[in-house]
Amino acid sequence: MGAMALALGAAFTTTPTVAADKGFVGIAMPTQSSARWISDGSSMVKQFEDAGYKTDLQYAEDDIANQLRQVETMILKGVNVLVIAAIDGTTLSSALDLAAESDIKVIAYDRLIRDSGNVNYYATFDNFQVGVLQATSLVTGLDLENAKAPLNIELFGGSPDDNNAYFFYNGAMSVLQPLIDDGKLIVQSGQMGMDQVGTLRWDGAVAQARMDNLLSAFYTDKRLDGVLAPYDGLSIGILSSLKGVGYGSGDMKMPIVTGQDAEIQSIKSMIAGEQYSTVFKDTRELARVTVGMVSALLEGTEPEINDTKTYDNGVKVIPSYLLKPVDVNISNWEKIVIDSGYYTMDQVK
Repeated sequence: MGAMALALGAAFTTTPTVAADKGFVGIAMPTQSSARWISDGSSMVKQFEDAGYKTDLQYAEDDIANQLRQVETMILKGVNVLVIAAIDGTTLSSALDLAAESDIKVIAYDRLIRDSGNVNYYATFDNFQVGVLQATSLVTGLDLENAKAPLNIELFGGSPDDNNAYFFYNGAMSVLQPLIDDGKLIVQSGQMGMDQVGTLRWDGAVAQARMDNLLSAFYTDKRLDGVLAPYDGLSIGILSSLKGVGYGSGDMKMPIVTGQDAEIQSIKSMIAGEQYSTVFKDTRELARVTVGMVSALLEGTEPEINDTKTYDNGVKVIPSYLLKPVDVNISNWEKIVIDSGYYTMDQVK
């Protein structure tokens, strides 16, 4: 209890939002360094407020110990439900044991919490399908059917401590592996598998440095045609590396580079003819589903789910609701992110 009391002083950085007291919801987000997590947090607070709940939103800035303290503090404050987007999905078991002792329900938000039997539900997108969309877009951009094969690609993965990263990668490889096996695509570096291509904490600077190394080691006399990038923050770093050696200027066509989350910088990059595509995941809808789950739990009814097979967290299969991701490219970005009201035109111009 002493450690948790200390945590109360260390982690309490956001004053809980006061609303009609239907319940108290703790929301633990990983970082504000990514625009999408800011959007997730603000969408949830607004929708929970509108539904009559009090909230406590905390960002841990990708510090695992900080997130653990924040979750413990929320438990001390007496939240009824925890909504957690974990930094490392394997490090929260002790905190969730405390939650269970206080009969606090837990919803894993977008990232699966592993190795705990105290996760009640999971709200996310179809993460395997995200990877399928990314790889399909990469193949489409390469125009492989009409290209003089083989073409050279490199693979980037997400953070190895994020369960979603493996679904993204496996979904992508379900499309790319047959083409690699047939010799239509070549990974010149030979670097494949999440143990070789993962990017800790989804860090764009780490991705840029790795791209620099790949280009200098394997592409001084070869052309790189495409890059599988699973997140826009990585894509921007990769593109910076490519531009640094001349791609995108003169007769050096920019490689096809994918992404995810439809962040503003990447939409601008697509408009500029650099990043080829991204995957849009409407965080407003994910927030809506999560608010619905919380309402059901606190009202004693069963939350809506549509998947009871996919997400085994190492202890049990977590009942889940999977939303549909959408491929975005230069042909449809305006319809998807502007017409839907997700962004304004002023934001992306």
